[in-house]
Amino acid sequence: MIHKLVWENVRHRPVRTFLSALLIAIPVTLVLTLVGLSEGMLSEARRRANGVGADIVIRPKGSSFASSLSSAPIPAALVDFVRKQPHVRLATGTIIHSISAPLTSAAGIQLEEFSAMSGGFRFVAGGPFRNPREILIDENYARERNAKVGAVLNLMNLDWRVAGIVEPGKLNRVFVDLEELQELTGNRGKVTQIYVKVDAPENVGAVIEALKSQLEDYPIYAMSDFISLFSVDSYPALKSFINVMIGIAVVIGFAVVCLSMYMAVLQRTREIGILKSLGASKAFILTLILREALLLSLVGAVIGVGLSFGAKWALETFVPASLSPAIVPGWWPRAALIAMTGATLGALYPGWRAASQDPIEALAYE
Repeated sequence: MIHKLVWENVRHRPVRTFLSALLIAIPVTLVLTLVGLSEGMLSEARRRANGVGADIVIRPKGSSFASSLSSAPIPAALVDFVRKQPHVRLATGTIIHSISAPLTSAAGIQLEEFSAMSGGFRFVAGGPFRNPREILIDENYARERNAKVGAVLNLMNLDWRVAGIVEPGKLNRVFVDLEELQELTGNRGKVTQIYVKVDAPENVGAVIEALKSQLEDYPIYAMSDFISLFSVDSYPALKSFINVMIGIAVVIGFAVVCLSMYMAVLQRTREIGILKSLGASKAFILTLILREALLLSLVGAVIGVGLSFGAKWALETFVPASLSPAIVPGWWPRAALIAMTGATLGALYPGWRAASQDPIEALAYE
């Protein structure tokens, strides 16, 4: 009988039910979108790093994996030194520099060296840059900026001609000539990091040990190990941010359900009085309110999952180069649990108030 009562209460108040579920869905969507952005951008970073084709990466002195590389502190002469080491087939240095677009940077590369290491760009349109102030951009960046081959883009307060549009997945979204970027950023003769390719996979460990013995202050990673570090656990600040958002989601769910259930109790005062006069216990009334709140939270969670797909579509459509959202099904049960926790906490006081009503006063309520 209690299930029928819950269903009838929800069905006969469709507007309140829909609005309550929608408000519960908003924090669920927020959590799923943030988690999707985190996982999507880290997955994109892994794909781009893997697309370089290197076996080893050398980072600047004193830097950690999570350090932001906004300068070029490595002498470019070190690239020549690395090239001369046993079993090293290729070595190339790059510069990464922030540009005007949000969350986007430009990669300075020596085109022939980078192409030899990565297997070369696959051009969708146009071709390699051959002159100063020419750039390559990937398809996502071209779509976000509505740019075609021959278009002029203003980056770093300078005009650049788009020489070619390439498939995404190799290091970055925007590429310029290494020497050009070194001059513009005041980093002549310096690079941000060095990528190394060895002659055979079984020699990667030996080359790393040899390089570490000669370059003691430089963090040196096997590329497979480096790529595996692209996870939420490697970014404590990101993990803390997600936890804060989860806490906010619980608070929002609590507030929404508390207000919704409180108003429902006021609207159903006479109904509750009738139930109590027929012998319904306090536990029965409290269970009735809590089950209705849980039903609302489950509906809200389903709506929230649906809205997360909408958020992903919007981000991929309007800012494909800046953000890389993903759908993370593993978080759907967690998001539902978050909604149910907030709903249960929010329904406790209205449920207790309803269970504590005097049946005579409730029946006399107008």
